[in-house]
Formats: sequence, structure tokens, C-alpha cells
Amino acid sequence: MQSIHRPRATEQTRPIHRAKHWTARRSADLLSSALRGAAYATGAGLVGLAFYLIQQQL
Repeated sequence: MQSIHRPRATEQTRPIHRAKHWTARRSADLLSSALRGAAYATGAGLVGLAFYLIQQQL
């Protein structure tokens, strides 16, 4: 009689699964950090441009 249950993960596949999970989590963190940095840089650039334009008007 054959079992319908999947075999348990072996000791070799568990570290692979953990590594994939870790990599996916880190890539999401990296993307979030890059987007946050781009937003800060854009905001700083706009503020700098605004100050430059105000100085040109004075």
C-alpha cells in the first residue's frame, strides 16, 4: 500500500529552503531600502531646487 503523504524534508533540503527564504526576505528589504533612498534623494533634490529658485528671485 502506498502512502499519500509527502515524505518529510530531508536534512539536506531544509537548509536550502531556509537559504531561499532568507534570500527572498533580504531582496525585499533591499528593494524597500532602495526605493526609500530614491524617495529621500528626490525630495532633497526638489528642496534644493526650490531654494535655488528662491535665491535667483531675490
